[in-house]
Amino acid sequence: MAIKDWHEDDRPREKLLKLGAAQLSDAEILAIFLRIGTKDYSAIELARLLIERFGSIAELLAAPKEEVLACHGIGMAKYAQMQASLEMGKRYLDSELKSNKALDRSQTVKDYVASQLRRESREVFAVLCLDNALRLLHYEVLFTGGVSSCSVCIKQVLRHALTHAASRLIIAHNHPQVSAAPSAADDTLTERLKEACALIDLQLIDHIIVGRNQVLSYAEQGRAPF
Repeated sequence: MAIKDWHEDDRPREKLLKLGAAQLSDAEILAIFLRIGTKDYSAIELARLLIERFGSIAELLAAPKEEVLACHGIGMAKYAQMQASLEMGKRYLDSELKSNKALDRSQTVKDYVASQLRRESREVFAVLCLDNALRLLHYEVLFTGGVSSCSVCIKQVLRHALTHAASRLIIAHNHPQVSAAPSAADDTLTERLKEACALIDLQLIDHIIVGRNQVLSYAEQGRAPF
């Protein structure tokens, strides 16, 4: 049965307008961007198949174009719509933080970092420079590595923070192919960087790791040294 033949309360677009976007499932949200299904599947059925195949909306949006286009019912138009939705979310978060909104919630930080790093195919290391009020002064990827590792120069991180007059620092990196679980090397780097920051009256307040299906905050998890 086509979505247009469903009861109005069950149609994703109408349900969103009536109850709000938060009440929709991942498949229903995705179906709105897909707009139409195929001869064999409604837009919601197609959305469910895509999420099942890739594991989540995040992995679908981060997947290589060729893999997504290889799926039955997905052409260039639908792929473009999905990528536009991803970029719109990224720009929304960007504009929110540029309006001097404080990064005082770990979820806000995780959402922002994930939007920046989710599509990276190699491991990268980024730094968020903040002022005393936890407002974002500058964000930048400082180091780019390979698929499973990235070398970080602590002196360069400190120099970068001083250049942008930061008093608080958040570091972040990604695990392109695995979970967000920190490695022993991640823990060691975090400890060493926190100690180095303290020497110049700079406070390292969190380390964010973006994995395939999860975003982890050291501070939120209560991991040492936070």
